[in-house]
Amino acid sequence: MSVSKLFTYLANWVAQVSGRPVTFAVCVAVILVWALSGPVFGFSDTWQLVVNTGTTIITFLMVFLIQNTQNRDGAAIQAKLDELIRASAAQNVFIGIEHLTQEELDEIRARCEAKAKLEMVAGKAADQAQDKANRRAASAAERATS
Repeated sequence: MSVSKLFTYLANWVAQVSGRPVTFAVCVAVILVWALSGPVFGFSDTWQLVVNTGTTIITFLMVFLIQNTQNRDGAAIQAKLDELIRASAAQNVFIGIEHLTQEELDEIRARCEAKAKLEMVAGKAADQAQDKANRRAASAAERATS
């Protein structure tokens, strides 16, 4: 097994295990045991150092594992979205935009929002025209039957 596959497996496993309620409960239990052992150790510097060192090491390692998992999840989601865009009537110009600068993304987002607003206004106008036509038809039908 390659180092990359081993790391991926480990990162996935840690992400799965660390996100479970039982893991949280175990961590709370460890902190409670540590806190309750304070009087036994006289709340010494060593007693404090144990929890500080442990949490620092775990946090340091978890940052890298979680970042790896999020990077892979993001890449997988992006690939799926790109395939949906490619296979649909959507504009293929959006494929790969995650590689643009923030300014370029802001510009694209602004253009999309402007298009959406125009479509919403046009949709409302069409709805109003449809409602008016329906009222006229109902009125004409009422006159014809009376």
